[in-house]
Amino acid sequence: MIKIAIYGKGGIGKSTTASNIAAAFAQSGMRVMQIGCDPKADSTVNLRGGGAVPTVLELIKKKGEALTLEEMVTPGFAGVLCAEAGGPAPGLGCAGRGIIAAMEKLKERRAFEIYQPDAVIYDVLGDVVCGGFAIPIREGYAEKVFVVTSGENMAIHAAANIAAAVANFRSRGYATLGGVILNRRNVPREEEKVAELAADVESRVVGALSFSPVVQQAEERCQTVLEAFPDSPMAEEYRELARRVFAACGE
Repeated sequence: MIKIAIYGKGGIGKSTTASNIAAAFAQSGMRVMQIGCDPKADSTVNLRGGGAVPTVLELIKKKGEALTLEEMVTPGFAGVLCAEAGGPAPGLGCAGRGIIAAMEKLKERRAFEIYQPDAVIYDVLGDVVCGGFAIPIREGYAEKVFVVTSGENMAIHAAANIAAAVANFRSRGYATLGGVILNRRNVPREEEKVAELAADVESRVVGALSFSPVVQQAEERCQTVLEAFPDSPMAEEYRELARRVFAACGE
C-alpha cells in the first residue's frame, strides 16, 4: 500500500490534483481511498458528484461510539473511497482537531484492514503546518509527501515552508518529500521558479499540469477531469502525473 499526503497553499488546486490522481489510480485497477484533511470538507466533492457528506467529526459528535465505518466512508467515482475529516467553524476551535479525531476513528474502526486499499491519499491544507495538519506525517499515516505549487510567490513561499516541515519530520524517521507538483498559473518565469524551489528543498518537480479551462469546466459539473473529459489532453496529463507519483513512491 502506498500512502501519500498532498499539501499546498489554499486555492492552489491541491484537492483537484489529489482527486484526479485518485481517479487515475482507480482507473488503472487500484483500490483507492482519499481522505480530506481540511475543515472545508470539500476534498472529495468532485469524486462524489457534488453531493454533501457528513464529516467524521460531525458523525463522532452525533453518534459517538455507535459510529460505523460505512457511515464515515462514501464510494465515489471509479470506486474511490472518500472520507472527510471536517473541523470546527472558522474562529471556533483548532482545525487540526478534526484531522486527529478522524484518523483515530478510522484506525479504531480498522478502515485500512477492512478496505485494503492499494493507495491512500491524504489531502491536507498546507497554509499552516501545525500539529494537527502534520498528523498524516507525524503519526506515520503517510510515507511520501507531494507539494502542489504554482510559480506565484505566495504559493512558492507556502511550499517552501511545507518542505521545511517535512525535512524536520524526516530526521525523526517519518515521511519524506516525494517531490513538487507544478500546477501552472502562467506567471512569468514559472517553470524556472518552481525548479529553483525544488532544488532549494533538495527535491525535484515530479510533474507539471497545464492551466486549462477544462479543469474549471469539469469542476462546474462537480466531476474530475477524468470523469467529465476522459479523452482530453488534460485527462492524459493527470494520468501521466499519477504514473510519476506512483513511481516516486517506489523509490
